[in-house]
Amino acid sequence: MLKKKERYNVAVVGATGAVGNEMISVLEEREFPVENLRLFASERSEGTKLSFNGYEIPVETLKEDSFVDIDIAMFSAGAERSKVWAPIAAKSGCVVIDNSSQWRMNAEVPLVVPEVNAHDLKWHKGIIANPNCSTIQMVVVLKPIHDVAKIKRVVVTTFQAVSGTGKKAMDELLQQTVDLLNFKDITIQVYPHQIAFNVLPHIDKFLENGYTKEEMKMVNETQKIMGDSSIRVTATTVRVPVFRGHSESVNVETEKKITAHETRELLSKAPGVVVMDNPEKNEYPLPIYASGRDEVFVGRIRDDESIENGINLWVVSDNLRKGAALNAVQIAEELIRMV
Repeated sequence: MLKKKERYNVAVVGATGAVGNEMISVLEEREFPVENLRLFASERSEGTKLSFNGYEIPVETLKEDSFVDIDIAMFSAGAERSKVWAPIAAKSGCVVIDNSSQWRMNAEVPLVVPEVNAHDLKWHKGIIANPNCSTIQMVVVLKPIHDVAKIKRVVVTTFQAVSGTGKKAMDELLQQTVDLLNFKDITIQVYPHQIAFNVLPHIDKFLENGYTKEEMKMVNETQKIMGDSSIRVTATTVRVPVFRGHSESVNVETEKKITAHETRELLSKAPGVVVMDNPEKNEYPLPIYASGRDEVFVGRIRDDESIENGINLWVVSDNLRKGAALNAVQIAEELIRMV
């Protein structure tokens, strides 16, 4: 368990990936009290140096004793590596904040968005799960509404940037765009179809029920984070040719009537939320505005005229920051506040 200190030894596992890099940046930007920072990645990255607070830190390969003297380990290395190494890290005495899908639905592991359920950190047993990027930004907006009007049902369609897949996907979008604009043949490797100038209604693997794993993550994780299994959620997740920033069209049905005006007022006071909703001036959230920002932006707030108690929302956030790295660092900040 974490002990009270002035400064903490921190490890980032998967440091050379898009999210790992963002974790390092967020730790620096938010002046997290780091005593020593150690960086880990695969063998091919060993020896690579990454910058933190003006120092060049070499990337290491994980070993059985890598987590000795580490207080907090942030994982962004995929589910398979987390399955192996997160328990090893936890047994070494550090607290693991894991960004993969490996531990999210484990009943012994809290799944945390600090603005929503920071209280769940109290019962962690060494591993804390960081939710799916698309779920994080949605529940930050849903929680204030649920507290006031109790949400019955959520229908969400996501428009997710390629950075959610990783650097190779970003490179593929860029290269396909360049090739198409130069009338060249394109190469398709990361996605099953061309992503440039296209949209793919397919994120992660298809399941027997016809939904994708990404869609079911949003269903199951929302209920766990919100602490209410009665909330009905259905999702369609779509990959779009955007480099950074996930957008979501969210329809909410509540038990108690809450108007668009009341929702706008409520969300304008919610932690981590910025209301950008002035349609007369064409002001609404866009991925290009959210990129590099920490907040969750919400706009196009309007009454759903097809049902008695319904609200429509447009929600946008930087998937690498609030959707991954920032949320992990915020969890770490909550942990050190609690000790």
